[in-house]
Amino acid sequence: MSKGGKHHPDWILRRCCGSIAACILTLAVLVGFIVLVIYLAIHPSKPSFYLQDVQLRNIDLSDPAISLNLQVTIASRNPNDRVGIYYKTLHVFTTYRDEPITVPVALPAIYQGHKDVSVWSPVMSGESVPVGQYVADAMKQDIGAGYVLLHVKVDGRVKWKVGSWVSGSYHIFANCPALLAASGNNIGGAFAMSATAGVGAGHNATVSLKFAQAADCTVEV
Repeated sequence: MSKGGKHHPDWILRRCCGSIAACILTLAVLVGFIVLVIYLAIHPSKPSFYLQDVQLRNIDLSDPAISLNLQVTIASRNPNDRVGIYYKTLHVFTTYRDEPITVPVALPAIYQGHKDVSVWSPVMSGESVPVGQYVADAMKQDIGAGYVLLHVKVDGRVKWKVGSWVSGSYHIFANCPALLAASGNNIGGAFAMSATAGVGAGHNATVSLKFAQAADCTVEV
């Protein structure tokens, strides 16, 4: 009896702890289920991104690095009727043939209401960005042909907001094609093309590239 009585309080304590843990687990499952039902019922759609403008200010094709400066205008639209979007820690950068050619620039974090549209106009630059020789050669060839296809990319995190409830953080990635084409007039960014780009030795040619048209971006969330 004394031995059983000695361990009786421990048995009660273990039973109480087990009951409390079971209640907490049940509550967590219930809350998760409610959140899942709300999420599935609302089913938030990913935002749409559009590249509205690109102004190429200058570019230097010094082998084997690239230096350039450009300003882009990017718009995003929240297509949801009942879901707001928090844009967190967004960064934008430019690539050419999958090679980054500008330093990532942070965009202001914002909240986007239902059906709202937001616009950013960041300036991006890269100073003597090292690239593969084939990349530098390809850009010179493209310029000689009268066009360059860049990609403006947005990388960051978003949260969904429904009423007072805010979701966890989700990764978002947008890829926007930016086609720049040669212009007969000196409109847009003008820059000097080196001799290795097809210009006679010791001479530079001024080429003007203009953003061809606004483009839809592919978006992954």
